[in-house]
Amino acid sequence: MKINTICCIGAGYVGGPTMAVIAQKCAHIKVTVVDLNEARIAAWNDKDVNNIPIYEPGLNEIVANTRGKNLFFSTDVDKAIDEADLIFISVNTPTKTYGTGKGMAADLKHIELCARQIAKVAKTDKIIVEKSTLPVRTAEALKSILDNTGNGVQFQILSNPEFLAEGTAVTDLLSPDRVLIGGDSTPAGQNAIEALIAVYANWVPRERILKTNVWSSELSKLVANAFLAQRVSSINSISELCEKTEANVNEVAKAIGMDSRIGSKFLKASVGFGGSCFQKDILNLVYISKAFGLNKVADYWEQVIIMNDHQKRRFSKNIVQTLYNTVSGKKITFLGWAFKKDTNDTRESAAIYVADDLINEQANIALFDPKVAQKQVLSDLNYLATREATDNEKHIKSYSNPYEACENAHAIAVLTEWDEFKTYDWEKIYESMLKPAFVFDGRNLLDGEKLKSIGFVYQSIGS
Repeated sequence: MKINTICCIGAGYVGGPTMAVIAQKCAHIKVTVVDLNEARIAAWNDKDVNNIPIYEPGLNEIVANTRGKNLFFSTDVDKAIDEADLIFISVNTPTKTYGTGKGMAADLKHIELCARQIAKVAKTDKIIVEKSTLPVRTAEALKSILDNTGNGVQFQILSNPEFLAEGTAVTDLLSPDRVLIGGDSTPAGQNAIEALIAVYANWVPRERILKTNVWSSELSKLVANAFLAQRVSSINSISELCEKTEANVNEVAKAIGMDSRIGSKFLKASVGFGGSCFQKDILNLVYISKAFGLNKVADYWEQVIIMNDHQKRRFSKNIVQTLYNTVSGKKITFLGWAFKKDTNDTRESAAIYVADDLINEQANIALFDPKVAQKQVLSDLNYLATREATDNEKHIKSYSNPYEACENAHAIAVLTEWDEFKTYDWEKIYESMLKPAFVFDGRNLLDGEKLKSIGFVYQSIGS
C-alpha cells in the first residue's frame, strides 16, 4: 500500500512534532492532526507560530513551512479517519488513578475510544499505528476491538514507539538513532510494515529502521525508558553518598562515564527526573512484572522510582533544614518549573513536588520559568490534591521577570537547567536578597565558586 494520507489522533507532545516533521519530509503526503480539544487545535492554527501549544526548538519554523500546505490541524476526527490510509494513535496514556492497577498500570480508556471511533468510521482498509506509550500486548486488544466492531474492513496494527527527548524532539525526529516498527509476521502485516518504512525512508537511512514483532516493539519502549531512568537514579543515589564523604558527584560521574562500557550519558546528578515517560513507563513495567508473578523483577524496577522520589524529598528537606529548620513565611524563589530545559512540559517535574513540600511548611514561593505560565503551575499543584486550590494560589506566584522574582527572597532553588540562568547578573540578584542569601542548585547548573565569591551560601547536588 502506498501512503497518500495520514491522520494522527492526538495533538500533544508526540503527535504534533512527529507529524510536523513527517509533513516536512514527505511533501507528497497529506498529514492531518486531530484532537477533540478545540483550544489546543486553535493554538496549533494560530497565525503566529510562536503561539503553538508545544515549545520545542525549531518546531515553529517547521509548522510555519508546512501548515496549510500538507499539514493540517482539525477537530473533525471522523473526516480525517475516513480519508486516511494510515492512522497514528498518539493520545495520552496516563497511569491509572483508580481500580485495578491504580498507581502503576497505564489507563487505556483513550486508546479504546480511538479504536472504537476508527472502527465506526472506517470504510476502507487502514493501517493503525500505536504511537502512544502502551503496555505490552495492547495491539492485541486494539485488533480485537477493530475486528469485532468495525464495518468489515481490514486493519493492520503496527507498533511504532517514539524515542523523543523533550527539548531535542525536532533533532531526534530529523536524525533518529533508530525507528522501530513492529507488526505481524503475516504477508499483510509485513506489507503494512513496508508501507510505514517507505514513509520514514524519505529521510531516515534504512539501516536505522528496525523491524520486530509487535510485542518486542511495545516492550522496547518501556525498557529503554526504564534503563535511562535507572541511570539517573543510580547517579542520584551516589550523589547522597558524595555529600557525606566529601566526594564530588560530577567528578565521580566523569570518571565512570569515561569507561567505554558505561558511557557518560544520563549520569547528571539532579533533584530528580521528571517528564511524561520515565515514571509512567517504569510503573507500567512494574505492573506487568507483578501480573506475571515476577515480584523480584517488579521490586528491582520499583526501586528506581523510590530513589527518584527520595531525591526530590531530600532536596526540599535540605532547604528547610538549612534555613534554620523553618521556611514559614519565607520567600523561596524557584528558577524553573518545566521538568527540563527547552520544553514547556511540566509533567512529573521535580519542581511540583519540592513546591508541595515547601508549601506544607508554609513557605511563599516566587517562580520564574521562561515557558511555563501560572495557570499551568496551579494546575500541577492542584492535581496533587494536597490542599485546597485557594491555598496553592496564596503560596505561589509566577513572575515575568527573574530579578523581580528574586527580590527580597531568603533563598533561590534552581529546578530547571535553563541556559539563561547562567547568564544572569548574580551580583544584582545577591544585592536584592535577604542575607544570608542561599542558592540551592538542584541541577548543578551554576558556577558555585563564583556565587560563593559574591557572597551566596551555595549548595549543589552531590558535593
